[in-house]
Amino acid sequence: MVEKSDDLSTSPAIQEKIEQAHNLGETCGSSLMKDPHIDALLRKLRNCIENTNQSMVTLGVVAECKNCEEREGGSCCGSGIENKYDAVLLLINLLLGSSLENEESSRNSCYFLGKKGCTLTARHVLCVNYICQKLQKKLTREELITLQTCAGEELDTLFFLHEAIKKHLRTH
Repeated sequence: MVEKSDDLSTSPAIQEKIEQAHNLGETCGSSLMKDPHIDALLRKLRNCIENTNQSMVTLGVVAECKNCEEREGGSCCGSGIENKYDAVLLLINLLLGSSLENEESSRNSCYFLGKKGCTLTARHVLCVNYICQKLQKKLTREELITLQTCAGEELDTLFFLHEAIKKHLRTH
């Protein structure tokens, strides 16, 4: 069982979802990992995430976001974004090897924003898909299409995995 944080920056709702995800991982994690369909989707998702991340690095998105966070007073990863996450998406992160605890969280940022960016592997659609006005102006049309194509593949795979896990949890 995960202890609830005394940190005021962490809402009770996210702590409850983190606890639910850990409990699901303990009770169903091994059966989920043994399911060939879920295992294949997890492997595909990991590859899609790597492709999206590589595109973000190559296109300068990561550097721009880091600059915004460090020099311009904050990023898009504002406080409360973590409340978009449900227990199944958090469970997917556990299955991918992410820790759901973040001791670096601040009141002004998403609970999952650490010193080196997001601490999660699989992120919510809002987090993957959002491109601020500054980046939209900076990137060429072709670069935006490249980034959105990678992100779209990641999000499609995440959706299918999320649904497969929910179905597995209902039937087991």
